[in-house]
Amino acid sequence: MPQTRASRAKSLLAKKEKGEGSTKSGGKIEKVSKSKSKSSTKASASEAKSNGDIPNEGYWLIKAESESRIENGVDVKFSIDDMQNEKVAEWDGIRNYAARNFMRQMKKGDLCLYYHSNTKKTRPGVVGVVKVHTEAFPDHTAFDKKAPYFDPKSDPDNPRWDMVKVEFVRKFESLVTLDDLKAASDLKDMFLFTRARLSVLPVRKSEFESILAMADK
Repeated sequence: MPQTRASRAKSLLAKKEKGEGSTKSGGKIEKVSKSKSKSSTKASASEAKSNGDIPNEGYWLIKAESESRIENGVDVKFSIDDMQNEKVAEWDGIRNYAARNFMRQMKKGDLCLYYHSNTKKTRPGVVGVVKVHTEAFPDHTAFDKKAPYFDPKSDPDNPRWDMVKVEFVRKFESLVTLDDLKAASDLKDMFLFTRARLSVLPVRKSEFESILAMADK
C-alpha cells in the first residue's frame, strides 16, 4: 500500500533511530561533486569552543546555494536538484571553525535538513533531506589552488578543515521557507536563528519532526 505523507515522515524517523538507510538511490554510489556552495566566513577559536554547550541529537541543517555564484572561477551552486542527481557528494568548502566542529560530530546515518541560502530568485528555506554517508575526513580542496575555497594557510600534514560525504534522501514537494520557520512557535529556539551565519548547524529531534510535518502538509 502506498505511504501517505505522514506515514512517510514517520518511516524516515524510524529508519534513522534504527540506523537503517533511507536513501532513494539504491546501491552505494561513489560519484562526488567538484564543488558545493557553503558559507565560508571565518570564525574565532572562541566561537568554535562554544559548540560544546549545544546538544547533539543526531540531526543537522546544512546550507547550500541554489543559484549560480562564481568563487575563484568556479560556480559554487549546488541545489537540492544537483544533490539528487549526484546521489552522494563531498560536503567540502567549510571554512568556519564552529561549523567545522559541528561537522566533526556527525555520525553515519545522521539526517540533515537541506537548506537553500543566499537566494535572489526564490525564498530561502528547507527543501529536502540528506543523510551522512561518510564521517568527517580532511578536506582536500583546502590545498587546491583552483578550488573555490582554497586556504593557503592549511597544511596537508596538519589539516585544519574537514568534510563529510552526504547522501540524497528526499526532496520536499514544497519549500518550507525561512518565514515559515520563523512563524512556528515550536521552532523559535532553532540554532538557525541564534547562529544564523553558520552553514552547518545542529537541529533538535523535535524541530526536525516539526519541519518534516510542515513539508508534508
